[in-house]
Amino acid sequence: MPEENIKPFEFLMLDDEVYKTHLTKKFRNRKKYEPANPGLIKAFIPGMILKVYTRKGRKVNEGDKLLILEAMKMQNIVRSPVTGKVKALHVKKNQRVHKDQLMIVIE
Repeated sequence: MPEENIKPFEFLMLDDEVYKTHLTKKFRNRKKYEPANPGLIKAFIPGMILKVYTRKGRKVNEGDKLLILEAMKMQNIVRSPVTGKVKALHVKKNQRVHKDQLMIVIE
């Protein structure tokens, strides 16, 4: 094998250990880890918004109903995971949403 085709090793650190390896294109282009933000309410399944119980600027407590998301003929009540104020509302009644779509921001 000609030397110009040999890729140099790269260093990867996992759990305080350093590994000398070749990284794949898929690994380099992966979605980076992001810690969960409980104030960002995203759709956990594709579906349709049947009812919205809140609006921008409203104060909500942990456990308050925010909206109803219908998916596969099941009505899922989405409740507030935190206490705070609704900063943004990105959905409305009868809107279709896809998985991981941002629906509500609570600050």
